[in-house]
Amino acid sequence: MTKIESVAVVGAGLMGSGIAEAVAVAGVPVVVREVDPAAVGLARERIGGSLSRAVSRGKLAAEEAAKVEGRITLTTELEAVAAADLVVEAVPEDERLKLQVIAAIGEVVGDQAIVASNTSSIPITQLAQAVNGPERVIGLHFFSPVPVMALVELVVALDTSPETVAGARAFVERIGKRPIETKDRAGFVVNMLLVPYLVAAMRMFEEGFASREDIDTGMKLGCGHPMGPLTLSDFIGLDVLHAVCDSLYEEFKRDEYAAPPLLKRMVASGRLGRKSGRGFYEY
Repeated sequence: MTKIESVAVVGAGLMGSGIAEAVAVAGVPVVVREVDPAAVGLARERIGGSLSRAVSRGKLAAEEAAKVEGRITLTTELEAVAAADLVVEAVPEDERLKLQVIAAIGEVVGDQAIVASNTSSIPITQLAQAVNGPERVIGLHFFSPVPVMALVELVVALDTSPETVAGARAFVERIGKRPIETKDRAGFVVNMLLVPYLVAAMRMFEEGFASREDIDTGMKLGCGHPMGPLTLSDFIGLDVLHAVCDSLYEEFKRDEYAAPPLLKRMVASGRLGRKSGRGFYEY
C-alpha cells in the first residue's frame, strides 16, 4: 500500500482550493498547481479567506492557520507535482479537459503515485485510460465546501487495485473525512440520488407549479433539509449540475437525469448560481 506523505492538487478552483486546505489542516504538505499567475493569485485569496473565516469562527487558532498556509505551495509548474504520493485532479467537469490533465499528470509522477480525480459524475474507467498503469487511478469525490463536508466517495474503477483503494482510504481518514466506497458508474452514490431530486424541483418551478421560495421552504420544513433544492442547485453551480446531468443521461438514457430546458437556458445566459451572483436567486 502506498503511504501518502505528500499530496498535490491540480486545479485550484473552489473544490481544488478546499481539498488543499483540508489536506494542509491535517498536517500534510500539499502542492497546488494552476494554469497561470492570475489563477494562482485567486487560489491564494480563496484559501486565505477560508482560513480567516475559520479563525473568526473559533474553529482554528490564528497560529495554526499560519502553519496551514505554510504547508501549501502554489505554483504554475506541473513538474512541481512530480514527487507527490497522491495527485488529485480537480479541474472543471469537462471530460476532454480532465483526460488531458490526467495524461499530463501521468507523464510527470512516479510509477507508484496514486492518481485521483475529483469528478462528480464521469466514470473513472474512462479517465484512467489516460494513464499508464490504470490500477493506480481512483475517484476521490469530495463535497463542497470541502473544509466543512465530511464525506468523500471512493470510486473504484475496473482496474483500480486493492492497494490503491487501501491507500486512498487511509488518506481520506487521515485528513478527517469519512470515505464511502462505490462502484464506477456515472454519478456514483450521492449524485445518482441527488440529481433527480434537484431536476424534479427545477421542472416543478419551470412549470409554474409552485414558487421557488415555496419549493425550497417545503423541503426545508417538510423534510428537515438544511436548504431547499433550488438554493442547493445555486450553491453547487448550475453549470456543474448541467454537466452532471449530461454524464448521467449519457450513461443511463433515463429521463429523470436529463437537464431541463430551463437549466440549459440559465447556463447559456451565464446564470450559474451563487458563483456568478445570479441563478434561481440573486446574490
